[in-house]
This record gives sequence, structure tokens and C-alpha cells, in this order.
Amino acid sequence: MTRFGSLLFCSAAGLAVMSTAQAADLPAKPALPVEYVRVCSAYGAGFFYLPGTETCLRVGGRARAEIGYAQPLVRGDDAIGYRTRGRIQVDARTATAYGFLRAFIRFEITRVGGLPYNSPGTVNTTFGTGQAFVQFGGLTAGRVTSMFSSPDLPVTHMGTLRYDDAPDVDLLAYTYSFGNGFSATVSLEEGYGRRQNNSFTPIVGQAVLAYGGETVPDVIGNVRYVGTWGSAQISAALHQNRSANLVTSFVPGFATFPDTEYGFAVGFQGSVNLPMIAAGDAAWLSLGYADAALGYIGFGSDLLNVWGAGLISTPAVDVYVDTVTGELKRGRGFSVAGGYTHYWTPEWRTSIFGSYARVDYSGPSTTIGPFGNVTGVPDFREWRLGTNTFWSPVPGLNIGAEIIYVIAQTQGRILALKAGTGGSQPTLIDSDTAIQARFRIQRDF
Repeated sequence: MTRFGSLLFCSAAGLAVMSTAQAADLPAKPALPVEYVRVCSAYGAGFFYLPGTETCLRVGGRARAEIGYAQPLVRGDDAIGYRTRGRIQVDARTATAYGFLRAFIRFEITRVGGLPYNSPGTVNTTFGTGQAFVQFGGLTAGRVTSMFSSPDLPVTHMGTLRYDDAPDVDLLAYTYSFGNGFSATVSLEEGYGRRQNNSFTPIVGQAVLAYGGETVPDVIGNVRYVGTWGSAQISAALHQNRSANLVTSFVPGFATFPDTEYGFAVGFQGSVNLPMIAAGDAAWLSLGYADAALGYIGFGSDLLNVWGAGLISTPAVDVYVDTVTGELKRGRGFSVAGGYTHYWTPEWRTSIFGSYARVDYSGPSTTIGPFGNVTGVPDFREWRLGTNTFWSPVPGLNIGAEIIYVIAQTQGRILALKAGTGGSQPTLIDSDTAIQARFRIQRDF
């Protein structure tokens, strides 16, 4: 190496050493703190703290596949139907100085095909809000299970029974807790889904109710107890029936609307845990009486479907119009429902369940027409008895099958279409039976 090259090399090395020394003297930039997700155990499994907050969050959902069978009435009916449902939900909870704060959102996508779930030979997909509500202290507002129903019943049936089976409605409610498991609630709820009407063929002097606009919400009150042995709830409801039928008076050229009728319902729902028989065993009971508010004993429009006994499975109306007197005639009824679930092993369980309902009407409601058929609204009664068995090989997975037998009877005959040789033929019936069956695979997470 030449003398000039050696000098250049030594100078570069010196500069490098000086730069390193100066860099070492500079203050180091602090690393950003790492915020790990913390488990929140205050509200049960699956909750975690949102980073930087004291709010606990749980994300969950459900996937369900179901195939159903229902006896067809006519050749054009499907005997088999299909339903697939997806659900996603978020539950956020926070303890505040003013009390417990909760926000809950549940979205559902449902695809149905075939008559048992839909119209014959058609498919339909719906996307909707299953639940969305806010709770703050004792206040609840939004779409959630009706306060007339007990959320603590250990029910496992898939098909319809005649009782108030925890429908979701829009409401504004306040709950006061007395402690030791006792509470009381007052709730204002939308009554549209509770309406029960039928497009029956009216007899002379009667008309199907045309609902007027709702001016008073359904008013609900309950008293509830929840303990280690089970639960009990007593409920009452007030329901508006407002008519838009314009009834012609005896005075020529003068017409009026019938007076608004207010229906009511009372109910009891309770359950008992039976661990002395087997771990997880439980029984439940529901009793209800309704006067012009049949939705509260299992006949609301949100609960009706074709899983019935022919055309006489649901001849239920809250009220109908007497066009002679200009008054609304009321439908009254009661229902009894219950069930029992037994665990053979932690993975296998069997349930038996059933319901009985009866509906009667004030004043005559049926007549025999010129062709022998009954028109109007008949008094009726209905029995439902069923059983199912589920296998849960892993937590959150349920695979099961169910069968329900339905018997319906009317006080009078109805002209129904029954499957006959080469097609369908009208038949006068005063009782009918049906069998419905379902197979379901469901994963909750």
C-alpha cells in the first residue's frame, strides 16, 4: 500500500470511530409499549378487555342446518323443507359508576326452501336484526325477548308449542331488583307481532278485522324469581285491538268505526332443576290465559307457520267485526305447555314436551253454508305432543332429531282441501291430525 493510501485508510477509520462514539452519546428512542389482550372473567367465559378500555367484549355466533318434514295437504305442497341460518353477535359490557352498562347486537341470515318453511317450491333469503338492545342499570331499550316470557325456561324443542315462546320484540322496559333472586319489570312493547288475524270467510253480519294504526303500545308487567333450584315468573299484558272497518249504521248514509277493544293476558312460567335424577335434568311449565290477545298464548303472527294440522291448525283471531251491532267480538283462550329433559350421559339427552290450547268466541261465529261448508270462525282446541334426542359430542355442537304429533278439533266443520286420488278434493272436516319432523345440526361459538 502506498503512503497516500495508508494515510487515507487511517483517516477513514478515525472518522468511523468518532461517529460511533457520538452516536453512543445520543439518547435512545423509547420503544412503544405493547398492550396485550387481557381476559375478562367478570362476565363468564369468552370475554376480553378491549385494549385501552374497561369494556369487556365477547364475539359469538351460530351456524344451523335443518331439514323438516310436514304432511302435505295437496299434491302441490312440499313434504320436505330446508332451512339454513347463520348468526353473528357481539356483547359489550362495562361496569360504571351509575351501574351495569351493556350493548348487545345479533344479526341473522336465514335461507329457507319448501313449504314447511316457505311457499311451495320456492326459496327465500332474509337478513335481519335478531336482537339489538342497550341495558343501563335497570333500563332496557331495543329489540330483545318480550318481558312477558321467562328467559330462564330450559326448553329444547325445535317445533312450535302453544305458549309464549320468548318472541323478540321492540321494547322499552325498566327492571327493579329486590335482591335474593327477586325482580319486577314494567315494559312498553310493540304489539304488531302479537296481532292474530285470519282471512276467514265471514258469515252474514260479520267481517274480518282490518287493523287500524296502533296508538297504545302493549303494556307488560312481570315479577320474577331465579334461584339455584329453578325459576318462576308471573306476567300480565294489555293489548290494543283498534279497527279500521267502517261499519254502516241503521241510519242511511251514516257509518262509524267500532270502539277499540283492549285485550289482556296473564301467565305463569316456571322451571325446576332436577340434578338428583341426572346432572342437567330439568322440567318446565307454562300456563296462560288470553282475552282478545291470543298472541300471548302462542298464536301471534310471528309464531304461525304451516307446521299444523291441515287448515284447522290456527283458526284464531283476537277479534272480529259484528257489522250489525258495530262491535268487536272477542276471542278468548288458554294454553298449557311443559316439558322435561333427561341427560342419559353428558353427551346424550332426550326431551319430551307438549301443549294444549283452547280458543272460544263471544257470540255465534259459524254457520252452515248452502254447500254444507262452515264459514266464520269456529271455536277449537289443539293438542301437540313431541320428543327429540340430541347428541353433543363436543361443547357447542348439537345434532338431533325431533317428531311432533298434532291433533286439532273444531266446534263445527271446515271445508278443507285434502289429497285425493288423481289430485285434491274438498272435504268437510271437524278434526285433523298431522306429523312434523326435523333433523338439525347446529354449532354455537
